[in-house]
Amino acid sequence: MRKIFFVLLLVVTLPGFAQRNKVDGEHENFFRFGIKAGANINKITGKSYKDGFNFNFQAGAFLQFNFSSRFGLQPEVNFVQTSAEFSNDVNDIYNDLFRSGSQKKSKLNFLEVPVLLNINVGSSKRVKLQIGPAYGGLLKQTVDSLKNNGDIYKNGEWAVIGGLWIQIPFVNLGARYKLGLTDLNSIDNRQTWKSQAIQVFVGVTF
Repeated sequence: MRKIFFVLLLVVTLPGFAQRNKVDGEHENFFRFGIKAGANINKITGKSYKDGFNFNFQAGAFLQFNFSSRFGLQPEVNFVQTSAEFSNDVNDIYNDLFRSGSQKKSKLNFLEVPVLLNINVGSSKRVKLQIGPAYGGLLKQTVDSLKNNGDIYKNGEWAVIGGLWIQIPFVNLGARYKLGLTDLNSIDNRQTWKSQAIQVFVGVTF
């Protein structure tokens, strides 16, 4: 009799327990944090630059504030590497800027701070659209064949970011497009240099 009662109790309680676990599995805490790393596939547009993207590295940490069932805020601090190659056409390059060497490449390291709005897609809270501004402070710039040690890029850049974030339990992954709004040319106003990037990443969320 006790065995029959125990079996009946399991039959009654298990469906409700499973349903509660499903809801809890989709629940988002108000506060979360994590780290991520991946590729920064970038280019700098302008008359002096070659077309095409360059593969670089980016990594950082983030906070998530999920203030409603639909919306959240995600500030980040990221280390982002950027590179570009100047055109070989001497007419496209400032004649007094470089030595005669054939290697004319630039490498830039930024400390980038995006503040993104997260918008949940559907009811699962696993997929989020992200959009928002970002500011990158230039940590270091290296330009091959430069005649002097002067800086040719501005020390900061404003950009706008849009992308997709997928939150699997513990693991996050996603992709973004970044459009630079700042003219990076600090030499003069003869040319406009702006950045673009595709960022793909994977990380962990706690």
